[in-house]
Amino acid sequence: MEMNRREFVARGLAATAGLVGGGTIATRATAAQGDGHMKVGLYSITFLGIWYRGEALSHADLIQRAKQYGYEGLEIDGKRPHGNPLDMPASRCREIRALADDAGIEIYGVAANNDFSSPIPEHRECQVVYVRELIRMASNLGAKTVRMFLAWPGVTRHPQVASYDIARTLWRAAHRSFTPEQTWAWCREGMIESARYAGDAGITLALQNHKPVINTHHDVLRMVREVNSPHLKVSLDAPIMPVKTPEAIRQAALDVGSLQALSHFGGEYKRGPDGKVIGEPFYIPFVRAMKEIGYRGYIGYELCHPLPKVGGQTVGVEYAEKNAQMAAEFMRELIQSEGA
Repeated sequence: MEMNRREFVARGLAATAGLVGGGTIATRATAAQGDGHMKVGLYSITFLGIWYRGEALSHADLIQRAKQYGYEGLEIDGKRPHGNPLDMPASRCREIRALADDAGIEIYGVAANNDFSSPIPEHRECQVVYVRELIRMASNLGAKTVRMFLAWPGVTRHPQVASYDIARTLWRAAHRSFTPEQTWAWCREGMIESARYAGDAGITLALQNHKPVINTHHDVLRMVREVNSPHLKVSLDAPIMPVKTPEAIRQAALDVGSLQALSHFGGEYKRGPDGKVIGEPFYIPFVRAMKEIGYRGYIGYELCHPLPKVGGQTVGVEYAEKNAQMAAEFMRELIQSEGA
């Protein structure tokens, strides 16, 4: 019998991921509403060698740190050296997946750094290819979810660390002559095509409430409605919400509801006099709201902003290690105390 295009692509992706004959894509691709409790994950950008002074950790070291600090899973950033699809053929994905399995760490997601907003068609088409390859990579890794942006301006590497300023300036200049609705339409086209590829592979796309183009979770939900695909869901993240009152956080969670498929948390941490880790207070109502909507997926820690300087030098990898360890402790205790 002849297979249509979707059947052909889906079977091909399943075969390269080692899934044919042993479980189904549909089972593995269920959105992150798992059993039991809300899970704490580590997003690999924390150790990508961008924001601290020093090199990125290897995949093996990432998995080891996740295990050591008490994380349950790992989200791999979709750029070098951790997760650019050019470096991640099926064989390499299987090796990393085996390392994670041996350590008892789930690779639960891949993070796209995509920009569907460019006024230049060739740029948008390159980004669709990039996302399609990340979906393939996620399938090969056994991940369920690909985190998505509408428009990611990017980062610029300096001799020591990265900066957002140059990329954001270029992004604003490129969009100066176009209306927000035109930019929105380009983003929607990219998301519609990407959702088709995700469906072929049994992967869930999770659109994050991240600027630009998106300002609030209402924009995320608008895009989800307009794309109208069961393969596009939401990554509602508390730190980038414009209003973080308990009432606003709860309402946003209720608005998103069962569409919630992924989340992230961040920040820098310290210990109080009683030895407990101190984090941002808005995470308390956020975890409560996630419990209320029945979310049982991952909330992944990311250290993804310019870090302090000591003696004129940006802090090293030990600063990321310290905060990643305390962040895991903070979120585990919060989830446990809230029964989430």
